Amino acid sequence: MAKKLHQIIRMCISCRGRNIQKNMQRLQCVDGILKIFDGDGKTFYLCDNCLDDDKKLLKALMRQCKSSNKEKLMNKLKEIIADDR
Repeated sequence: MAKKLHQIIRMCISCRGRNIQKNMQRLQCVDGILKIFDGDGKTFYLCDNCLDDDKKLLKALMRQCKSSNKEKLMNKLKEIIADDR
């Protein structure tokens, strides 16, 4: 009998949808600056569907990063996504 592996499920901060952790983008905000998780600190997840919905995503990022600088958050997110793909 084969042993079933447990898959870790995480929630997207934008749509609140749940998905397998490896299928989501893991990010963090440090002092209001968005960046890819570096192994230390509080993190959050975004699903691929929400990465394409700027309006809903921006609101979630502003809330998570406690920042009102919309342009800076979106530019950094686009930079992170471009580097990741």
